[in-house]
Amino acid sequence: MKTIDEAKIQALVAQLEAEKNLPDRDMAELIETPLLELTNRLLAEAADRVRRKHYQDEVYVRGLIEFTNYCKNNCYYCGIRAGNACVERYRLTQEDILDCCRTGYELGFRTFVLQGGEDPYYTDERICELVAAIREGYPDCAITLSIGEKPRASYAAYFAAGANRYLLRHETADELHYAKLHPASMSLANRKRCLWDLKELGYQVGAGFMVGSPYQTTANLIEDLRFLQELEPDMIGIGPFIHHEATPFRDMADGSLELSLRMLSILRLCFPYALLPSTTALGTIAPNGRELGLKAGGNVLMPNLSPVRVRQSYQLYANKICTGEEAAECRSCLELRVRAAGYRIVTSRGDVKR
Repeated sequence: MKTIDEAKIQALVAQLEAEKNLPDRDMAELIETPLLELTNRLLAEAADRVRRKHYQDEVYVRGLIEFTNYCKNNCYYCGIRAGNACVERYRLTQEDILDCCRTGYELGFRTFVLQGGEDPYYTDERICELVAAIREGYPDCAITLSIGEKPRASYAAYFAAGANRYLLRHETADELHYAKLHPASMSLANRKRCLWDLKELGYQVGAGFMVGSPYQTTANLIEDLRFLQELEPDMIGIGPFIHHEATPFRDMADGSLELSLRMLSILRLCFPYALLPSTTALGTIAPNGRELGLKAGGNVLMPNLSPVRVRQSYQLYANKICTGEEAAECRSCLELRVRAAGYRIVTSRGDVKR
């Protein structure tokens, strides 16, 4: 016989699946409940039903190219922050990047994600030249940029050059919390301005946040959900906070697998159409983390196409996996693991299905 608490959780999950939303008080109960195993199982089952309704068993793969680890910013959680004097810095040349694309295309990737720190070396002219070269060589592929906060005119230029998508995690939708994670030179208002600019310019837009970041509260997580409901992004990337020893947060506790999976399922139920990555961070905190992420509602994986020689230098957090099945070269290994989880990798651009 079910306890009242179990019945309440079942009812909340059913309501969220049906209505795609819950009042703040009920959402908080779902996030905070100590019934971890039951709640995550019920949420994952509901999330899987919803993702299969919209995306069947398809998993989209994106070829990730981490092309620079220089960054002008000093975000307190990030291993490639400007203040980290220990990191070995690198920049890939345009030829390097095009080589990555060639390899990725041969492996069946039809989306390339160019990710890097906010590196002043990569001017608008250089970014546009790079995007145009990829667009010319791979007209059937999507080009995603993840290079931080830029003026609206820069985003417009990248779009005109051939970029389709842009990933920019908002990290937290609460101004006070944002100020605890970033230096005073950065602002949540500007981060949000960037996301709205990108959306208005016609990009497929990705936002997202860390789960279990320092000083985060349940109220912060709910505020993240409310902001995302307002923005209605095409992609939502979340993952557990993982500390890095060369940051001010070196001694902070990492986010949990359980809460990360729970929030991923909640996002799938709130945003049935969304593209939700099962992130490398999940695979870092648990050997089967990405498979669990897929079962919790995720439908995107981002294997690494970057040259092997630089992968260890793009350490946003400690112990980031960067060999084996995480690497794009082991595509067949990844396919086997995805199939074992009950899904299948498809060769497709993997556009959002609104």
